Amino acid sequence: MTNVLLKVEQLKKHFPKKKKGFSKTTDVVKAVDGVSFEVYEGETLGIVGESGCGKSTTGRMIMRLLEPTDGKIYFNGIELTSLSKSEMRKARRDLQMVFQDPYASLNPRHTVEQILEEPLIVHGIGNKSVRKEMVKEFLQIVGLNSYHAKRYPHQFSGGQRQRIGIARALMTNPKLIIADEPVSALDVSIQAQVLNLMKRLQEDLKLTYIFIAHDLGVVRHISDRVGVMYLGRLVELAECESLYEEPLHPYTKVLLSSVPIPDPTYQKEQILIQGDVAESLPKNGCLFQQRCPFATEACKTIVPELKEVKPGHSVACHLYDEPQQ
Repeated sequence: MTNVLLKVEQLKKHFPKKKKGFSKTTDVVKAVDGVSFEVYEGETLGIVGESGCGKSTTGRMIMRLLEPTDGKIYFNGIELTSLSKSEMRKARRDLQMVFQDPYASLNPRHTVEQILEEPLIVHGIGNKSVRKEMVKEFLQIVGLNSYHAKRYPHQFSGGQRQRIGIARALMTNPKLIIADEPVSALDVSIQAQVLNLMKRLQEDLKLTYIFIAHDLGVVRHISDRVGVMYLGRLVELAECESLYEEPLHPYTKVLLSSVPIPDPTYQKEQILIQGDVAESLPKNGCLFQQRCPFATEACKTIVPELKEVKPGHSVACHLYDEPQQ
């Protein structure tokens, strides 16, 4: 049985809206609204969904870069949500993040050596000479050269900068890396290089990933299991091939039908849905009801829970209320 490295229970993040006029009531935007999942040692859990579904907010809450409104996060047996800021800083030695924009996440005033040394200094790892050797070692691990250490971020291409971001995340020898859309800002050819690098590093260094993306093709390439989010909730969670070959939630089917196939002779049925995300926020029932072609009366009043309906395959949909034998 594979060990559970990370466990998220009913995680929520609500942002208050600005008050209008003299109104005393404060509405909230439910960016994440009751998300629960587990991540096992050595696996890659992909989290997908369109922009605004709450996937990046979930990743930042796990890192405690955003404070959760409610819910629990357990990492390696420790409840992260109960830690003080200084205790959380120590915990981040085993919990690192790769950000979407490789340029914005690197200090333009620091050399690559200073950027990579910083996490070692923060966590008190090694002396100056040891740190310099570690910088050279990890630059080579991610496919760069030791002489790159004296350069500044603006002197690198986008793919090289993302490699630096990955090297920085690896410096403290973490157990879990949260990759927040790490290749979405890169050219397609460079995306493949970075993804292959991440897969190789996972095997060599025994890493565990949470891979956040909106590109379903990229997620399929790197993930062992995939969770699909819609408007702050997890609507489907399954083994990668099971989800892609036999999606159960109507929203997942819509997403997969929109993925282009690089074959002009292949005819694929595309599922079209009506309405816009921002215009379809029902007060009761399933969040997808107004855009779903299979919606029933139950969908208008009862919020579907995420339930396992096949071994290793969970879905939040009233069409699957009874587990399939």
